[in-house]
Amino acid sequence: MSSFIIQLHPPHFSTPFKVHQSVTSFEGIALRPFSLPSLFLVSPLKMPLNFAGGAVCAFFCVAVVSLFVAVSAEDPYRFFTWNVTYGDIYPLGVRQQGILINGQFPGPDIFSVTNDNLIINVFNSLPEPFLLSWNGVQQRRNSFQDGVYGTTCPIPPGKNFTYILQVKDQIGSFYYFPSLAFHKAAGGFGGIRILSRPLIPVPFATPAGDYTVLIGDWYKANHTTLKGILDRGKKLHFPDGILINGRGPNGASFTVDQGKTYRFRISNVGLQNSLNFRIQGHKMTLVEVEGTHTLQTTYSSLDVHVGQSYSVLVTADQPGQDYYIAVSTRFTSQVNTTTAILHYSNSAGPVSGPPPGGPTIQIDWSLNQARSIRTNLTASGPRPNPQGSYHYGLINTTRTIRLANSAGQVSGKQRYAVNSVSFIPTDTPLKLDDYFKLGGFRVGSISDNPTGGGIYTDTSVMGADFRAYIEIVFENYENIVQSWHLDGYSFFVVGMDGGLWSKDSRNQYNLRDAVSRCTTQVYPKSWTAVYIALDNVGMWNLRSEFWARQYLGQQFYLRVYSPVESIRDEYPIPKNALLCGRASGRRTRPI
Repeated sequence: MSSFIIQLHPPHFSTPFKVHQSVTSFEGIALRPFSLPSLFLVSPLKMPLNFAGGAVCAFFCVAVVSLFVAVSAEDPYRFFTWNVTYGDIYPLGVRQQGILINGQFPGPDIFSVTNDNLIINVFNSLPEPFLLSWNGVQQRRNSFQDGVYGTTCPIPPGKNFTYILQVKDQIGSFYYFPSLAFHKAAGGFGGIRILSRPLIPVPFATPAGDYTVLIGDWYKANHTTLKGILDRGKKLHFPDGILINGRGPNGASFTVDQGKTYRFRISNVGLQNSLNFRIQGHKMTLVEVEGTHTLQTTYSSLDVHVGQSYSVLVTADQPGQDYYIAVSTRFTSQVNTTTAILHYSNSAGPVSGPPPGGPTIQIDWSLNQARSIRTNLTASGPRPNPQGSYHYGLINTTRTIRLANSAGQVSGKQRYAVNSVSFIPTDTPLKLDDYFKLGGFRVGSISDNPTGGGIYTDTSVMGADFRAYIEIVFENYENIVQSWHLDGYSFFVVGMDGGLWSKDSRNQYNLRDAVSRCTTQVYPKSWTAVYIALDNVGMWNLRSEFWARQYLGQQFYLRVYSPVESIRDEYPIPKNALLCGRASGRRTRPI
């Protein structure tokens, strides 16, 4: 059965819909066919759960029409209905409690095209609150939908919430994940791919296939056990293994036809380790990094730091047999390795020999590779104009923010901090607190520069002006690799090097073709500098992707503020927004 995309004005509903193949219009609105699983339109779907904040209406097809205004040229809508449950999984050979989405581990991929509106109705069938966040989706003017606790109230057990996202002016490879209660260690993650619109040129031929490859370190213990260790102020031990698409050694397989070229979208969805990815006997051509088309450099292996996403092209140009795909930890004294299979459709035999070896602790190798990843200035991005038409290096920055990570103890318990502040949440998401002017946090509760003092806890929020152009320098005084992510934005990675950063370090910045991305690594005893145009109003999480460090305080929120408070700069609070904490009982907007 075909599914459909419906062309409608912004929706204000939270019920999923189905459409049947014979339906070609609805109340005079044309439906465009699109072959895609898990899209639901037009007839209400019955679920054995109640809506958060209101009762379920069993049938309201007529009423829903009044909530839409048909626009003939509106961006398409894609509808998804997800049921989140616990289930038994055995990725490393022992039974664990995993988080499943529609019974799947990992969860289903999201397929979309630039500017599509994604309507994702999430039913929480877990016995505790739940949230999903969308790593790399910029939520233009709409941080209410970001799905981290600083912006969005959790979905209560037995309730549902409908995310309304738009992948505005974006292309590329990303992923979603659960953001609360160390749920990420139980699964609940999946790939997001945003394709270019049909008339926008892409700087490589259409591949014969397009694979999502989710790699990440993994523990055999349940996430509740891991969370308990952290809550007691202890550190986690080294992960037990590595998964590829939720499977242990040789559990995942990717089939290719000899002579054809395939796209592999690789995301490190793990908890702490940088990973090296390689394919036995094959080269990889890098073509895209987190929404930016890159110079098409060929690599034999690729370092993917935690939270990062890459797209590579691989040509099946070897004799017809099976080959190892190998993934191993980087910069660790103990090296974990796992494998998957690249299976030729005309394979004459199984994999043979040992898996291909890769780099282990070599930092210079990784640093040089990172510096070689550059933007393809002549390629189109989400729009037809070349990616190099925005001359980021010719704009003067108006502010420099230096951020130093640190580890230590507070009241005898392990904590992590940014500029000495270890983040603790309040009882109300910061975005809702800000919207309703509840006064539960203080803008400026974290310094622009390292303080050199001891770690202390606070709800750290840094203020920033809308349309400012700023420089952020991540300074890592520790002996481990750091990985930093900023929601709501991509930034230009203009420089990285060992030692201490100084103003003279700017002399080595790449001000021509630095890659634009949303997650960057900082090597041990090193620094990384980025430029950001603050063109997206909202409350945005800046965090460590080392998940235990994030959980224990290595994060804060960047409040990008416009005094105009206009819908031109930021969308109003969603009508279906969940309200919790001190925002409980308040009103959003009338439906």
